[in-house]
Amino acid sequence: MPAYPGDSADRITAALGSVASGSAVSAVAKRLLDYFTSGDVAPGTRLPPERQLAASLGIGRSAVREALAALEILGIVDVRPGSGTYLRGNASELLPETLSWGMMLGEPRTRELIELRGQLEVFAARLAAERIEDRELMLLQRHLDAMRDNLHDRTRFIEADLKFHLQIGRSSRNTVLFDLLQSIRSLLRIWVERGLRDEEEARLAYEEHARVFEALTTRDPDAVAAAMGYHMSTAGARLARTIDS
Repeated sequence: MPAYPGDSADRITAALGSVASGSAVSAVAKRLLDYFTSGDVAPGTRLPPERQLAASLGIGRSAVREALAALEILGIVDVRPGSGTYLRGNASELLPETLSWGMMLGEPRTRELIELRGQLEVFAARLAAERIEDRELMLLQRHLDAMRDNLHDRTRFIEADLKFHLQIGRSSRNTVLFDLLQSIRSLLRIWVERGLRDEEEARLAYEEHARVFEALTTRDPDAVAAAMGYHMSTAGARLARTIDS
């Protein structure tokens, strides 16, 4: 299987070029995707490490990590823990994925993605209300506490927020629904990070999550759906505002 060592790594990173500082993860993903579908990289090639890609593109490693995560969801690359990241197919195999999913990585389809996510989150919450176990409620409480304790730390707050929603998805006991939510959250993550502007907004978001949690403890599907629907409405407004700006 082809790997990246030696001049192969240098060839890949040199071909990518730099990305403007502060570019969205979608721009990084598009740059990588354009190169992967150019035909210059053989299927099965192990890509350079995040550190080397970040240095070549002139951006932070976190942006490269998020971009690769998005490309993994789209089936473009295969991330193997402890081994590396590999290109899955050749240009002709990857191009249909590029055409069908590429729009979702940028702004044109983001609003529609936000609408879809809102409805799926409400549906997952309704299912979770009937299927959640006590041990899972304890996990949700832990994530909620982490949000409360990190109102001043946007990175940790958003991480706890993500874990809270993903746990509800797991508790829905619907694997397809969970996978869809996980994919959408990854594609929207850059907007979520930009949408949370200050500690006061984090506090409001925390209170919305707390209401969802309280409703889940009653195991009343209507109450849970209402709480999650309200949260999705305000969260969607924050994301839309970020896009507008």
